[in-house]
Amino acid sequence: MRQVPIIILFLLFLSPLVGCDSEQSALRLPVSPKELLLYCGTTMAPAMRHIADLFEQQECCVVKIIRDGSGALQHSIHVNRVGDLYLPGSESYVEKCGNEGLVVEAHAIGINRAVLMVAPGNPLHISGDLNNFVAASYRTVLGLPQSGSIGLETQRLLSALGIYKQAVVQANVLARDSKDIFQAVAGGEVDLALNWYATAVSADNKAVEVLEVENVVAAPHILRLALLKYSYDPVLAKKFILFVLSPVGQQILTEYVFKEPNFRGQL
Repeated sequence: MRQVPIIILFLLFLSPLVGCDSEQSALRLPVSPKELLLYCGTTMAPAMRHIADLFEQQECCVVKIIRDGSGALQHSIHVNRVGDLYLPGSESYVEKCGNEGLVVEAHAIGINRAVLMVAPGNPLHISGDLNNFVAASYRTVLGLPQSGSIGLETQRLLSALGIYKQAVVQANVLARDSKDIFQAVAGGEVDLALNWYATAVSADNKAVEVLEVENVVAAPHILRLALLKYSYDPVLAKKFILFVLSPVGQQILTEYVFKEPNFRGQL
């Protein structure tokens, strides 16, 4: 008979310890925040990171950005079949994804403009003529059309002049994306490049000089932010799109020259 009170006392002693431990374990469990995955072309990544940081604070969420060439990102979307948003360097990639049924909706958020990049001060006095890419006197870099939007734009512009194949043969460097092209000029590896204007602004704009290409030759491309059909949280993704289109988001895009009303010429 004496064992009963002892057992009861033991259980009473043990119960609060078990309850306390369970409560502490529950408190230690990580709370997963809402999350978005954005596939973003190299050129737009700094601006979108700036916008995403503000959006994260407002919505208590996490925006993960995969930064790469637009073509490489499109391939990743096909292979991985995950992700919420896609922002390539030109509208053609969104149109292609849309034709394949991968895009739920897409919104124009700004523009992307191709320019020529040369060394600061333009010491070789290079003109804005695209035929300079087949002039033997200049070292050049060309973007690869398979991986990046600027490579595709370069192929389009130089093919229109009938000089693309020759320009590829004469190029000193073939680069994956806009960042690599910028570094080739800034590092003195080449004398001339065709690149997206915003690349110079978001990086060290004193490392290169920008030469304008006429609109009739290189018209601006519309940047479209696409909602993917694979999105796990389309409601949050649409909120992000609206934030990009808000005055705050548009001001940031203006600062990174994706919304400039008139081209500013040389930096």
